[in-house]
Amino acid sequence: MKLYNTLSRKKEEFKPIEEGKVKMYVCGPTVYNFIHIGNARPFIIFDTLRRYLEYRGYDVTFVQNFTDVDDKIIKRSHEENITPEEVATKYIKEYFVDADGLGIKRASVHPQVTDNIEQIIAFVKELEDKGYAYAVNGDVYFDTKKFKDYGKLSGIKQEELEAGARIEVNDQKRHPMDFVLWKAKKEGEPGWASPWGEGRPGWHIECSVMSNRYLGETIDIHAGGQDLKFPHHENEIAQSEARSGKNFSNYWLHNEYINVNNEKMSKSLGNFFTVREISEIYDLEVVRLFMLSTHYRNPINFSDEILNQSKAGLERLYNAKEKAEFTINNLEDSKMTEEEAKLQDELASFRQKFIDAMDDDVNTADAVSAIFELAKFMNSNITENSSKEFAQKALDEFNELTGVLNIVNKDKKEDILDEEIEKLIEQRTEAKKNKNFQLADEIRQQLLDKGIVLEDTRQGVKWKRA
Repeated sequence: MKLYNTLSRKKEEFKPIEEGKVKMYVCGPTVYNFIHIGNARPFIIFDTLRRYLEYRGYDVTFVQNFTDVDDKIIKRSHEENITPEEVATKYIKEYFVDADGLGIKRASVHPQVTDNIEQIIAFVKELEDKGYAYAVNGDVYFDTKKFKDYGKLSGIKQEELEAGARIEVNDQKRHPMDFVLWKAKKEGEPGWASPWGEGRPGWHIECSVMSNRYLGETIDIHAGGQDLKFPHHENEIAQSEARSGKNFSNYWLHNEYINVNNEKMSKSLGNFFTVREISEIYDLEVVRLFMLSTHYRNPINFSDEILNQSKAGLERLYNAKEKAEFTINNLEDSKMTEEEAKLQDELASFRQKFIDAMDDDVNTADAVSAIFELAKFMNSNITENSSKEFAQKALDEFNELTGVLNIVNKDKKEDILDEEIEKLIEQRTEAKKNKNFQLADEIRQQLLDKGIVLEDTRQGVKWKRA
């Protein structure tokens, strides 16, 4: 398996620190609002990478944090007249609602900053003791000039960073690129006692500390959106490696941005959408398939047209699955025929295409294509004349691959028909038996008006939601 490592700027063979185990950290949300569609992309992509690693037999420890103390959270607490803790608790709960809708698996650990204050203070103190940090009036800054590799992730030299820096005038800093590790408490803000006075953590220090606490000083994979590469991940590397003297993460993965209707998503342009808003129009499984249909290192365009294409594609996959299930349920037990045995290689090829794609830097776009090819194969080769053994084998293959991507896994039997609709289907069946085709057509139309589409097959009547 190869992964594109942002640090080396090339694809590298993935070799975990410990055989059979993977330590993975993905930056989570700052919990002051509902997550937006831009947040959703890294959450879905790196959830999928985690699932694939587990599919390949790795024991994955997956850590995703919640930033629950931040300027935005404090601002929202004043707006809603509740405490910052209440704001964070509210939006952590809402995150899980959206994450569940997007098919995102719970992390092994979801640490919160406020549960790690003691560890953060100790981490900052170590940096200060080693000469990498300095305190000024209750604030503590990281001295970027002391860390010779600063800029190695973004690939920008410190002189260039300083020349292009847009930094507020701050006479406390020794150098423009120095960043805050600990902030002195201001009026109306939460604070904790520390060697530098009451205050709270800076943003960058949080992830370094939580990664170190739950995964150790060196991890296998650190991932997030392209926007985090600089300064957040750059600063994580600097403070982590300055403290430990060890490599922080062996592989750095970053997904590209999302555009909305071919424009960069921003609140000022009015094209900024939360996942919750989108869920009112589309099933969030559609959003998951949409995200997986493009390679994570390519920009992706978000529009109603493209979402509707994903919706139609998802429906095709569900139809292939349901057709196969319906046919299998009506087949007698039977062994594979010689002709079906010859199709075994073609059936196996879909799994290999899927694995080859995922092994090539998590190419979910080609993995999704392999699943659509398998669905087409099933539609052509699972019929009322199939052996049950062969039909089940093809369906099992389909379920296995879609399971890795966590798509096409909802039980459509959840759409239980109410008694009135069931009665109408029975009446129509009876009308057809009695050759009362006019009544049968009238009932079909009644059901269509209720959003139920019927399909007459040799095995009986099938139905689906329109």
